[in-house]
Amino acid sequence: MYCARARGHAMIRRMEHDFGNLRAFVQVVENGSISTAAQRLGVAKSALSERLARLEGMLHAKLLHRSPRGITLTDAGRRFYERACDILSRLQQAVDEINGDDSGAINASLRITAPMTFGTQYVGPLLFAFMRKHPRLKLTLELDDHYTNLLSGGFDLGVRIGRLHDSSLMARALAPSRRVLCCSPDYAARHELPNTIAEVAAHDCICYGNASVTPYWEFETPDADEPEQIVVHGSVHLNNGESMRDAAIAGLGLAALPRFIAAPALRDGRLIEVLAGTPPSADTIYAIYPRTRYVSHAVRAIIDMLVETFSDGTPWEADLATKRRKQR
Repeated sequence: MYCARARGHAMIRRMEHDFGNLRAFVQVVENGSISTAAQRLGVAKSALSERLARLEGMLHAKLLHRSPRGITLTDAGRRFYERACDILSRLQQAVDEINGDDSGAINASLRITAPMTFGTQYVGPLLFAFMRKHPRLKLTLELDDHYTNLLSGGFDLGVRIGRLHDSSLMARALAPSRRVLCCSPDYAARHELPNTIAEVAAHDCICYGNASVTPYWEFETPDADEPEQIVVHGSVHLNNGESMRDAAIAGLGLAALPRFIAAPALRDGRLIEVLAGTPPSADTIYAIYPRTRYVSHAVRAIIDMLVETFSDGTPWEADLATKRRKQR
């Protein structure tokens, strides 16, 4: 009996060791370097290198090419990576099934990323309320307006606003993000506002992003198949939507803003809409997650919660609709 129990414990330790090597390998591939992966995993770089060496020794195959610029997969490594992802996904599925119960309780640790303003106003409060219902959920939420790579950042889920180009990700649309061209009443009083999209280019425009990159705005044109693009110029370049809104309220120019940022100022009159008939092209708000064979119960539950929250419309559009009805 003792020998059988000892063999069982040894087998479990071997399984844990092998799965640890698989996770280490996948983490290195997805982060693009051993140093970054070691930091994400909270282990020494030397320990991670030893894990990879043991894995390659066990398989009798070279999985990675190492260079000062990072790592790349060998042909064998590419095939093994696909299999490893499948194995770890199925393992996560088994863990979810074991930990699950009839109450739908969630026991997981998740890393989630979202844009700064939308994350502060909507994603954060929704997740915090969700955590109250699932006290065993552990959450790391990072808010950043810069593009965030889910795989290299080690994120399980992200919220992204815009148009998706990364085929390595899965996405689920949450809601449209309509945009508005706007300015302050003071700016309108000092300038003749544009009557056409082309006239916008002659105005001071509050630009998003780096001043070294020529900014352009895209507008919806009801009578054309394609949106109309114009190059804009201005003395203010900002990398945050709330700062752009505040600059517009201060009378520094025209701004093309997401309506979820501009809505309160439009509602109370600090901003007014310009060219309402031809607004800036809309974006879409997505939940994005890595492309795997199995999506964990925790990730699926949060995505379902976000979809349900916005299924009947967005609160900022409802606020603006209420204002328009009161003005009639």
